[in-house]
Amino acid sequence: MKLREALDTSLENIAAHKLRSALTMLGIVFGVGAVIAMLSIGAGAERQALETISRLGLHNVVVRGKQLKDDDLREIRAKSLGVSLRDAEAIRDAVPGVELVAPKAEIEPWAVLAAGGSTDAQVFGVSARHSWLVNLELAEGRFLDALDVHDHAQVAVIGDAVRRDLFGYAPALGEHLKINDVWLEVIGVLRSAGGEVDAIQGVQLGSTSTAIYLPVSTALRKFDKDPLDAPLSEIIVRLDSPEDGRETAAVIDSLLGHLHAGAEDYELVVPEALLAESRRTQQMFNIVMGCIAGISLLVGGIGIMNIMLASVLERTREIGIRRAVGARQKDIRFQFIVESFALSAIGGLAGILMGLAIAGTVAASAGWPTEVKIWSILLATSVALGVGLSSGIYPAVRASRLDPIESLRYE
Repeated sequence: MKLREALDTSLENIAAHKLRSALTMLGIVFGVGAVIAMLSIGAGAERQALETISRLGLHNVVVRGKQLKDDDLREIRAKSLGVSLRDAEAIRDAVPGVELVAPKAEIEPWAVLAAGGSTDAQVFGVSARHSWLVNLELAEGRFLDALDVHDHAQVAVIGDAVRRDLFGYAPALGEHLKINDVWLEVIGVLRSAGGEVDAIQGVQLGSTSTAIYLPVSTALRKFDKDPLDAPLSEIIVRLDSPEDGRETAAVIDSLLGHLHAGAEDYELVVPEALLAESRRTQQMFNIVMGCIAGISLLVGGIGIMNIMLASVLERTREIGIRRAVGARQKDIRFQFIVESFALSAIGGLAGILMGLAIAGTVAASAGWPTEVKIWSILLATSVALGVGLSSGIYPAVRASRLDPIESLRYE
C-alpha cells in the first residue's frame, strides 16, 4: 500500500465519522494550543522583564533610601544622614570594579505648571550620565550635560505624558514650566516607552513618561526638602562587569553599614539578580504549564488509541477482505498507523490556530505582551504527532494479527 492511498483512505474514514473524529482530536487540540499559548506568553513576559530591568541597568547596583515612618526616621537621623553625596564619594573611592557613581534626588512637587496646563509628575534631580545609565531615549532635544550640573542650570527634560499635559502637541523645546517656585526651561522630551511596568519583583521603578529630570545640583540647591528626608533618593553605581553585581553589592553594603552607623535606612537593588529571579520564576511557570499541556496531550493520545481500537472492531470484516485479496500484515499496520497520524496531524493544525488565537486574545484584551516562537510551534506539533503515532501502533498491530478467516465471518 502506498502512502497516498493510505492517506486518502484515512481521510475518508475520518470524514465518515466527523463528530467522533473531532471529539477524539480535542485532547491534541487543547494540548498543542496550550503549549503554544503558554510559551508565547512566557516569551513575552521574559522580554518585558528584560526591558523593565534594563531601566535599572544590568551593569548597575542601585542604593536606595528606605521608606520609613516619621518616628523611626527621627530616631535614625540622630546617627545617620541617610543616602547622601558622602556615600556616593565613598563608593567611588573605596569599592573596586566601580566604573561610575551617579546620585539621584527626588523632589516632592506640590505644583507643576506651564502656560498650557498642569500635571502630576515625578521630579528627579539626576547626573549628566543618567540617560546612559538607565537607557533613556530622547524624542527631541537633548539630555542634561555636565555644564548644566556644574552651573546649577534651571533646565529640564520631560516625559511624553508630561509634555502632553503641559503643552498639548505644541512644540515644547524652549518653553518654560514651573515646579513649586522654580522656573525651568525644557531642553528635551523623552521618547514614549509604551507598556511600561512600574514595578518588578517588588521594586518600584516609576514611569519615565510621567517624569521630569533636572540637574541634581539644581535639585539639591534650589528646592526645599523635609529635614527628615535623606539628601538623595538613590545612588546608581555602574560596574565594569555585571557578573560582579552581587559581590560588589556585598562590599557596598558593608561600607554603607559603617558610614550609616549601622542604621538600616537604605537598601540595595541588584538588577542582574532581579533578572535571574525573574527567569527562575518564568521557568517554573513554563514547567507547570508544560506539565498541564503534556497531560492534555496524553489524554488526547489515549483518546486516539481508544478510537482506533474501536475502529479495528468496526472494520474487522474489511480487514478480512483486504487480507483475502492479498494485503499483507504490514499493509494493515501501515493503514492504521497513517490514520492515527492523520488524526493527530489535523488536531495539531487546529491546536496551532487555537494557540495563536489565545496568544493574540491575551495580548489584545489583557495588555500582556506575547511573542510567538517558531520553535514552540514545531515543538508542540512534533510532540502531538509523536503521541498520535505511538497511540496508533498497538491498534495497528492488533488489526494486522486478526485471522483472515475469522475476520470474514465477523458480523
